[in-house]
Amino acid sequence: MGNGKKVKDIELSVLDLVAVLKGHDAAYSFQNSLKLAQKVETFGYKRYWFAEHHNSPSIASSATSLLISHIAQGTEKIRVGSGGIMLPNHVPLVIAEQFGTLDALYPGRIDLGLGRAPGTDPITAQALRRNLQGSGEDFPQNVLELQQYLSDNPNGHVHAYPGEGSNIPIYLLGSSLFSARLAGMLGLPYAFASHFAPTYLRDALRMYRDSFQPSEQLKEPYTIACVNVIAADSNEEAKKIASSLYLYFLNVVRGTKNQLNPPVDSLDGYWSDAEKSAVMQSLYYTFIGDEDRIAQDLGTFVADTDVDEIMACSHIYDPAARIRSYEILANAIRR
Repeated sequence: MGNGKKVKDIELSVLDLVAVLKGHDAAYSFQNSLKLAQKVETFGYKRYWFAEHHNSPSIASSATSLLISHIAQGTEKIRVGSGGIMLPNHVPLVIAEQFGTLDALYPGRIDLGLGRAPGTDPITAQALRRNLQGSGEDFPQNVLELQQYLSDNPNGHVHAYPGEGSNIPIYLLGSSLFSARLAGMLGLPYAFASHFAPTYLRDALRMYRDSFQPSEQLKEPYTIACVNVIAADSNEEAKKIASSLYLYFLNVVRGTKNQLNPPVDSLDGYWSDAEKSAVMQSLYYTFIGDEDRIAQDLGTFVADTDVDEIMACSHIYDPAARIRSYEILANAIRR
């Protein structure tokens, strides 16, 4: 157990992977993302993040900073950011300039979440890094360089304009112990990708808290757990809606990149026992049900992990059902 945090003390946020729906295009997904962001802002959500992915017809968040600007422009107060920018794909100075520009356009509302994975397959990673020498191994140095560009940086020979002096809050993301230790050592908030990589969640949270050193950005540890949430007005409806999520992750298991499919009445015949087991293992931290079920199960999760914030990812085909899911989640947390 942790410090006895209650569910009502937990912040709520959104991770939007901008899934491309079967029968629709990316433009349709962008429209739905803006509508969802506007709604969750009224529901009291704290932040709305996008994750950088490449070479996938099923995910439309490759130009992450552009989507951040799109959502920030269409909302008023919700924080908007990256969950995350895959730093090995980029020169730190360029990211400092991009997010410095975003901060100048939308002051005090921009988050910069950073990951060290490529966000794609090895061949695409090679294409992304063709002019770069770095890899995930120099991630700590790149984070420090990025921090310098976003600080006052009076002695620097290279400056980020705009960006310098913005001190945009940086978050480290991870699904293993590496980023947990680094986030603790640098005194940065830490977000764990338990929505698809649940194995090391508790070990990573423990390592982060044990290694935490206060910094100018953060005086005490701050943890975010990203989980899948599919909420509906009944448990039966939620279970059916969740079939789109299972089919989506079946693509991951098979190495295919199909778009997000509509829900089906039964998954029998869609997967083998081995495939079902692999999908369920990846989706261990998935919460499905009505308001009562979500409140109960998430309450147990918060008590077990002592996280400060829940970031909900919801692969739901129908845009209206997705909005309703986030509304039910907000009601469950308020209870």
